[in-house]
Amino acid sequence: MAAASVLSSAQNPKVKRLLALQQKSSERRQSGLFVVEGLREVQHCVEAGYQLDTLFVCPSLYVDEAQTEQLMHSLPADVHIFELTPQVYEKVAYRGTTEGVIAEVKTRQLQLEDLQLRENALIVVLERVEKPGNLGAVLRSADAAQADAVIVCDPLTDLYNPNLIRSSIGAIFTVPTVACSSDACIRFLQQRGISILTAQLQDSHLYYDTDMCRSTAIVMGTESTGLTDQWRQAATAHIRIPMLGRLDSLNVSVSAAILLFEAVRQRNPKA
Repeated sequence: MAAASVLSSAQNPKVKRLLALQQKSSERRQSGLFVVEGLREVQHCVEAGYQLDTLFVCPSLYVDEAQTEQLMHSLPADVHIFELTPQVYEKVAYRGTTEGVIAEVKTRQLQLEDLQLRENALIVVLERVEKPGNLGAVLRSADAAQADAVIVCDPLTDLYNPNLIRSSIGAIFTVPTVACSSDACIRFLQQRGISILTAQLQDSHLYYDTDMCRSTAIVMGTESTGLTDQWRQAATAHIRIPMLGRLDSLNVSVSAAILLFEAVRQRNPKA
């Protein structure tokens, strides 16, 4: 499938919409579209069943021409494809190493009821996360640990923020991710008998002394304020990572990785 035409001006309406989708959450909500940069990320997106609306390519920047052509030929006929000049691509690309591929993709809002959980599910819950980069890094760890889902409660950033997608390197598409209220999430976990482990310093046990072999939700709050009392009271157990230095907290993505891989260790002692 060949590109329909070449866009050579940053003032072209299609280029201006692409920029607006990258910069404004309101534009993403109203249009039902979001932006994915990079050949690998777009491939993950397509493999996860997302529908592309428009694909922008810049052949002079292809890193893998064969894979890019294969991607283009695999798309449905109703996907619009446009070629960008290197000058325009430079204006719209967040980073220069996106292999000459940028896509506008139709949003898809998963609900809690859509999640398909294993018998001993492993879930990450984040309350009021506000930094897209942190959420993206947590998603990468969740993918590596083969977590069943990431649930973002009362989010302060939208799940299709370009910084989140970039920092996740496509894990937003490989790990089922749901945004909902804390109330709804707590009900969901309790109704399914999933153990709620809240990461907190107060009144807590060391994480490696806590059973994570049964269905488990690891719950974390923001670095500045931690979890709300609502989650502390709903918890099955409170867990903590020992802090041996002078500081009393880790970046939430680092904490998530430590706790997730403790669950992996307990469930797969010979791994």
